[in-house]
Amino acid sequence: MYSNGKNVAHSGQGRFVGNFIATLVFLAMFCGAIYALSFWTLDNAWIPGLSCLVLTVLAWAIPQHILGISDRSPAKTASER
Repeated sequence: MYSNGKNVAHSGQGRFVGNFIATLVFLAMFCGAIYALSFWTLDNAWIPGLSCLVLTVLAWAIPQHILGISDRSPAKTASER
């Protein structure tokens, strides 16, 4: 599959290390969000709850909206990009 003279079938090739590091960082953020819930008590629920919420939102929103291609329509073909 070609678009503008470029083979788009292998467009992610050669970016393994960067993708792997980003995956580890955001997985660590998500694990930190789950770990924050271990400090949850009835006397102290706000700080662990809010930190879990913030870390979870960051761990999912940054890869999807900033690093990802969420602005592209899935109906577009390679020739329309």
